[in-house]
Amino acid sequence: MLKSRGAGVDPARPVYVISVAANIVSVHPRTLRIYEEEGLICPSRTESNIRLFSENDLRRILWIRHLTQDFGVNLAGIKLLFELEERLGERILERLYEEGQAEEAKRAPQEAAGRGRA
Repeated sequence: MLKSRGAGVDPARPVYVISVAANIVSVHPRTLRIYEEEGLICPSRTESNIRLFSENDLRRILWIRHLTQDFGVNLAGIKLLFELEERLGERILERLYEEGQAEEAKRAPQEAAGRGRA
């Protein structure tokens, strides 16, 4: 979902201030504050209390956006999904996403063939 921004960059290293992070993932900074208030993300803080986001944080934000916009999952549901992932120690959401992508890839040629006959 998110391409690394540089070779050898630690994805856990917090480097993006909120305005830059919001721009990268195409959301409003207030949205990121709401996600933090809901406990969905936990950005690092500088000594002066400025939020700093890592590549991992951005990846998580993209998952949240994907689940809310594409599947209609509310924030409470997303929080539950993330908690389940942590308890099970598995990347359930990534596996589901990959399965969905594979299913779409299989379905696309069939749908195109069906339109060609009509």
